[in-house]
Amino acid sequence: MMKNLKKVLKLLPIVLLGLILVQGCNPNKKKSDKKEVLILYPNWAEGIAYTHLAKVALDDMGYAPEVKPIEPGPIYASLAKGDADLFLDAWLPNTHKDYWKKYGSKLDKLGESFSGGTTGIVVPSYVEINSIEELEAHKEQFEGKIIGIGSGAGIHANTEKAIEAYGLDFNQITSSGPAMLASLKKGIQRNKWVAITGWKPHFMWAQYDIKYLEDPKGIFPKDVCAILARKGFAKDFPELAEFFGNFNMTEDQLYSLMALIEKADNPEAAAKEWYQKNKALVRSWMPKK
Repeated sequence: MMKNLKKVLKLLPIVLLGLILVQGCNPNKKKSDKKEVLILYPNWAEGIAYTHLAKVALDDMGYAPEVKPIEPGPIYASLAKGDADLFLDAWLPNTHKDYWKKYGSKLDKLGESFSGGTTGIVVPSYVEINSIEELEAHKEQFEGKIIGIGSGAGIHANTEKAIEAYGLDFNQITSSGPAMLASLKKGIQRNKWVAITGWKPHFMWAQYDIKYLEDPKGIFPKDVCAILARKGFAKDFPELAEFFGNFNMTEDQLYSLMALIEKADNPEAAAKEWYQKNKALVRSWMPKK
């Protein structure tokens, strides 16, 4: 019995070494050399588009990106704590100024995914008024409603400010981006007067004949869609910091991407299709090797 035990103990290191070698040569073994990157995004059309295009590009660069949709407040908090890496749709310096005031010292700005962001109250072009000041006189035609998005969005807070500043007896209806768009589409199909909270960039500008109502009190500011990262990200991922420093889309480029995503069942599949058609552009943002 003891002799057999001694033989087993002598052979044990050889057996273990063999197992290690076999495991190392196993073609089905999950790769562990890819660097993981977590990108958070809100359920906004442009945010979905930026994020999934970035995911496809990072896949091609040899990284292991993960994307996760959550509300803007938790996005900022997660980045500030270092629990996530990137956010590509931060409306700064104005719409998200409260978030920036709270978390900005713990974040780094890498670049701008879009440089001409605007927000405001949007109506179909056939609506016969041109200013927010005129809304109250036509309250019945709008049914006293402005269709908005989630209460965590900066545009929601600014719309509440506009209702007060312009003395409007209107209610902002809190919904989601898709629900807001559905209300706009339904209103246009029925040739009704409908008001929504809208922004650029958004593919609705390419789909519908719509306009901003003028904002003489300046409630709705101009912004950029900034790319934010947790502190230390650029040091950990210098190649990606350079990539996102160059990542910037025009209105036409973004609308064509969003149009594909809007028609697709899977946003990543649509982003892959757009990437294949625009590979030279996206690769121009990547570091030259």
